[in-house]
Amino acid sequence: MAESTLLERPTQPPAKPASSPAANPPVTAAGQERLLSLDAYRGLIMTALMFNGFGLAAAAKNHVALNQAAHEPIAFWSAVQYQFSHVEWRGCAFWDLIQPSFMFMVGVSMAYSYLKRQQQGASWIGMFAHACWRAVILVALGVFLTSGSASATEWQFMNVLSQIGLGYPFLYLMWRRPTWLQGVVAAVLLVGAWIAYATYPTQGINFETGNPKAGVTAQWAQAHLESLPPVWHKNANVGQAVDLKVLNELPRGKPFEFNAGGYQTINFITSLATMIFGLMCGELLRTSRSPSQKTIMLVAAGLGGLGLGLICSQLGCPLVKRIWTPSWALFSTGWCCLMLAGFYMVIDVLKWRWWTFPLIVVGMNSIASYLLGQLLKPWMLKTLQTHLGSESAGKLLFGWTGKFDAAAVKHGIFGLVPAADLPILQNVLVGLVFWLVLLWMYRRKIFLRI
Repeated sequence: MAESTLLERPTQPPAKPASSPAANPPVTAAGQERLLSLDAYRGLIMTALMFNGFGLAAAAKNHVALNQAAHEPIAFWSAVQYQFSHVEWRGCAFWDLIQPSFMFMVGVSMAYSYLKRQQQGASWIGMFAHACWRAVILVALGVFLTSGSASATEWQFMNVLSQIGLGYPFLYLMWRRPTWLQGVVAAVLLVGAWIAYATYPTQGINFETGNPKAGVTAQWAQAHLESLPPVWHKNANVGQAVDLKVLNELPRGKPFEFNAGGYQTINFITSLATMIFGLMCGELLRTSRSPSQKTIMLVAAGLGGLGLGLICSQLGCPLVKRIWTPSWALFSTGWCCLMLAGFYMVIDVLKWRWWTFPLIVVGMNSIASYLLGQLLKPWMLKTLQTHLGSESAGKLLFGWTGKFDAAAVKHGIFGLVPAADLPILQNVLVGLVFWLVLLWMYRRKIFLRI
């Protein structure tokens, strides 16, 4: 989906981008080394997106189907499929942590980027105007990507870029505020959202009939909603009511009825809390505390977030990423803190940087990597099919339709790679092409910014 995460890097790129960041770590305006752990964390998340999860979800689905047909165990491949797919409604998989990581890293990066602007002489009002302009561009980019090949502009704001844009000016208002105030504001946002959902009058989804007008079948509702209070049902909650009212006031080719994934525009309120938590962590890393103290505090914050999220889920607020419930905001932030703590300890404290270069290339050009993955992935796959499909290996790699028969299972690439695993090779090859483009940009100091 932004962010100095997708927006702006905390500092300038290395003076000699052809060399490894590990060998020549750049410095900030204050004379400190660049926070390479943030670049690597961002690079990991963007690489996972750009490589489409390395095709693991599709390959796992193939293996599950094959193993079921052969009456063989499916536990391993079911677990892989779960972790690299979005959870249907309640719960959390690795793939569900992609967007929270975006939001979280927006806040971490703001702790650095606007300080640098201030040191360069920018005024508070000028930086606020910049934050508002950045927000407008992000929202517009989100609408552009959502519209895709539609015949008219699709005015929806559930895309991660739009969500970040909607909250970004408010995040700036929290920059350099006291930590207690940031925490209080985040808490008010979460509690307010919880109250708004919990008090909304709704009958929810009828488990006998479903609700076709909300895109929810009876079978799906029985599988995913049956033990939930109606206020947390998909496309039958306060967020859906807001979208029906607001989005239908905008020019549309046809009336808005529902978002197929159950995502809501007002998610930006609780995801703003996620960004504020990221800002708090970024400002922690800028303090004069020792690296070990910072790491311990990040780990403590991570464990605290996980614990509070689980407690809230037991108190009636389920973990639902698609409507960014308050429990989800806390729980996912916990994971983000732990991931940042791990990267920080390994890269910036222990200085084990030799392995980070492939991630840094992506992390320092996150806008470019996001757009490559979102806009050009289908085209790149088709191009590779066109140019490689006539050769023996290429034909097997890109000509396979995904239908299983005896020949498909036995063959693969030169008979070495099972056909079920071909989605992995397809997505890795497409991702490698994009990575080489980013490497070319990195070596020529071409960094897309907003």
